[in-house]
Amino acid sequence: MNIASMKEVVSAEEWELRVQLAACYRLVALYGWSDLVFTHISARVPGPEHHFLINPYGLMFDEITASSLVKVDQRCSKVIDSPFPVNPAGFTIHSCIHDARPDVGCVLHTHSRAGVAVSAQKCGVLPISQQSTFVLASLAYHDYEGVALRDDEKPRLVADLGDRNFLMLRNHGLLVVGPTVADAFLSMYIFENTCRIQIDAQAGGELVQVNPAILNGLAQVMKTVTTGQGAQIAWPALLRKLDRADPSYRT
Repeated sequence: MNIASMKEVVSAEEWELRVQLAACYRLVALYGWSDLVFTHISARVPGPEHHFLINPYGLMFDEITASSLVKVDQRCSKVIDSPFPVNPAGFTIHSCIHDARPDVGCVLHTHSRAGVAVSAQKCGVLPISQQSTFVLASLAYHDYEGVALRDDEKPRLVADLGDRNFLMLRNHGLLVVGPTVADAFLSMYIFENTCRIQIDAQAGGELVQVNPAILNGLAQVMKTVTTGQGAQIAWPALLRKLDRADPSYRT
């Protein structure tokens, strides 16, 4: 595809965000969490305009580049002309979260096999792994209301999420929020592995659950295990991994 570069069109700050978000799309594809073209990752563009970057609808996640990302407003109308369509329905969930949570810079939503499987289980996420403890410390649930097309669902979704960072969409999939693209990706990595471990463990014998007391103070534990760097402890290495395989996401 011949995609005109946006590097000289947008600010340096927005260009860097585009590179980070394109990398996130590529990583989601690399780790097998994509659902063809049917999920979304959005990032808030710095500034007072309330603009966002989202995927060009119809492109596979491993095709997305910094320049192909589409810049939209709160109604999912294009701010900068793009040859690619956007999916307003796909922005329904994202837009209400961005509106309600100014602390959220990135919203990442998946329909992964393990995520949907656990979302369909009445028990939800079980405290049976180290990974699950980090999720349970900031987990919310939202009941399925059909394909997310209706605006009247937005207040209920926002209320269910509250101030949490992990949201299990019942019978639907997983959603995480973070202040940066890197934070959202790391959270989804933990959430996805939590679900995969649970499905695998349930195929075996009786499960051993984590002591509930261990769930206390997990935010400080995460700071300690990441040496205070949060997602940045892993993000540069993930970008190097992408660069070795295919650096075209940067174009």
